Amino acid sequence: MASAQGGLQMVIGDWSKVLVAAATLALAACGSEAPAEAVEDGALAGVEQEVPVMGPQKRILAFGDSLFAGYGVGLENSYPAKLQNALRARGTNAIVVNAGVSGDTTAAGRQRIAYTLDSQAVKPDLVIVELGGNDILRSLPPTETRANLDAILTEIRKRDIDVLVMGMRSPPNLGSVFSSEFDDIYPELANEHDAELVPFFLESIYTKRNLFQSDRIHPTVEGIEELVTDTVDEVEDALD
Repeated sequence: MASAQGGLQMVIGDWSKVLVAAATLALAACGSEAPAEAVEDGALAGVEQEVPVMGPQKRILAFGDSLFAGYGVGLENSYPAKLQNALRARGTNAIVVNAGVSGDTTAAGRQRIAYTLDSQAVKPDLVIVELGGNDILRSLPPTETRANLDAILTEIRKRDIDVLVMGMRSPPNLGSVFSSEFDDIYPELANEHDAELVPFFLESIYTKRNLFQSDRIHPTVEGIEELVTDTVDEVEDALD
């Protein structure tokens, strides 16, 4: 995370214990700001760029929190970096810009989305939005999360940029009413904004403890690689 630690939704093991332990870590990152290199000039996410590619260049803006920022694994092993490498390995001439900020809530994302888009040297072909886990840790009402994500998607779509939404899922210990309201946010907003959707970003690893770091919150390098493998098809479809 940008300062000390950042909390994100964890969906394995004892939900109650994970949320209590992670909430303190998440709150430490409230004042995080987007690194300049991530938004001004469009810092490239990937480092392995020797794979031959063809076709017009496709620019992707990865807009999220610590799951994109590379918490605990480094920028070169972050999801945007690994995604860029995977797309280029498939022959897609992709550049993925990492605009992940650890600790970001949907409210923080709403505050910086316009600036982030304005700061790109080239208009993105696709924005991937991954936010909401920190809202859960702060027990923010789903209505606020929905309003913030709605504003983020509105800002992106009014610029005629395609969107892929990475959905999150509420832990069951928060109750069925909260979970239902929260979980419905992502498919409903994706439908309203004509955006592509990955229903649950962590789906492929959430039961695999060995693919999470010792905090049991953030994926390891191997976990990130599996997330990329599980979602790269959806990213390609969204680009098309």
